[in-house]
Amino acid sequence: MASMTTGDIQGLAVLHYDTPHFDMVRPGQFVLCAVSGARIDLDDLKYWSAEFQEAYRGPEEATASFLRHRGAAFR
Repeated sequence: MASMTTGDIQGLAVLHYDTPHFDMVRPGQFVLCAVSGARIDLDDLKYWSAEFQEAYRGPEEATASFLRHRGAAFR
């Protein structure tokens, strides 16, 4: 049995995140949160990282990702 990849999910958009906008690489209706895996409709997408090329469901997930990438000691 073949495993499913994110490229196999119907409706999943591929975006290139920039500041303060994103560009559509592959059309779709939603992206997945890099932290929780939750579906985020493109109309609701407000948090992402251009540096890490990730989407986030909200500020808590964005902060968690930043700390994961940079470490809790970052100031």
